[in-house]
Amino acid sequence: MTSRLRRFVGAQPAAAEPVAVQQQVERCEMCTAQVAPEHGHVVDVEHRSLMCACRPCYLLFVKGDNGRYRAVPDRYLVGPGLTPQEWQGLGLPISTAFFLRGDSGLGVFYPSPAGATECLLDLDVWSGLTRAHPMLGQARPEVEAILIRQVESDVECYLVPIDACYQLVGTVRLYWKGFDGGEEARERIDAFFADIRSKAKPFGLEA
Repeated sequence: MTSRLRRFVGAQPAAAEPVAVQQQVERCEMCTAQVAPEHGHVVDVEHRSLMCACRPCYLLFVKGDNGRYRAVPDRYLVGPGLTPQEWQGLGLPISTAFFLRGDSGLGVFYPSPAGATECLLDLDVWSGLTRAHPMLGQARPEVEAILIRQVESDVECYLVPIDACYQLVGTVRLYWKGFDGGEEARERIDAFFADIRSKAKPFGLEA
């Protein structure tokens, strides 16, 4: 499991890990061809899993919006932030969460040392927020998510590929220590969001 998480986190294996892990070759999970460290992903909707894909396999599913396999786009958008009152109105006891719309409905998850943990969401409150903040309703089902993070009085809102959420979950699982996460985990989470901000285009101006 640790080596699988590191694929999304992008961390170098520790020196004490087995040589077999250090020299692991990434392969397409559809055709087994070797893939570069930077490669696309495909969502298997039936099993709610993310698969590494070579470029030819990835392109097969770029326009597959309703099939079992769907290519994860590379779209990053940033929208106007929520007010602290709007965030608190969702009733989530956390500061970071991602909202994923699947074919069966909307789910909200937060990264934790145990992985992606689902929590309850007041759908009426969320519907009101999507009317006030249109970007929140624009994520493509199964392959994109709305990622929200509260930092003091700021509540940042992003539309990101779902594999970015896997990366965040992997970062928390691998580096979180103790009750508050520890300094290394906080630094890596801050670096993750700095990278998201550098990639994100303002919502409505992305064309």
